[in-house]
Amino acid sequence: MSRVGKLPIQIPKGVEVAVTDDAIQVKGPKGQLSAPRHPLVALEQENGTLQCERRDGSRKARAAHGLIRALTANMVHGVSQGFERRLEISGVGYRAEVSGNTLTLNLGYSHPIEYQLPEGVSARVEKGQIVLSGIDKELLGAAAAKIRSMRPPEPYKGKGVKYVEERLLRKEGKSGK
Repeated sequence: MSRVGKLPIQIPKGVEVAVTDDAIQVKGPKGQLSAPRHPLVALEQENGTLQCERRDGSRKARAAHGLIRALTANMVHGVSQGFERRLEISGVGYRAEVSGNTLTLNLGYSHPIEYQLPEGVSARVEKGQIVLSGIDKELLGAAAAKIRSMRPPEPYKGKGVKYVEERLLRKEGKSGK
């Protein structure tokens, strides 16, 4: 049995989970999310918890068991507390600014890069860091990866855009012996 799939999901106060034949809908104080329901995984709600059960022992059911539980737990956490991703900008003259739904990045190219933030993701800039926040973990991660890909960190000086928790493998230059 899946170690992740058998864990119950605690539903906080103010969060409503509705399981229909084809979708899982979660409403909370920060918003509303929905995801398609897998036919081989049953979701049962009781006493403020949500439990995922496999309908049979097939390989596809075992594969989907932990996935559906993790996606549902992410939706519950997102609508109740939200998610946040921090990116760090390092390099001479590298900076970012937010105006409305557009993130403008100066990353050492001949022109500034304007990135349109997806619906449901907001950004702010504080002390050399871009802080992205939203309720959908998948959308937030995709936006952060897209911003990082515009100037990934290089291994010699560490210039570029990186996640705050990311550790870079630094290299010595030519003269290093």
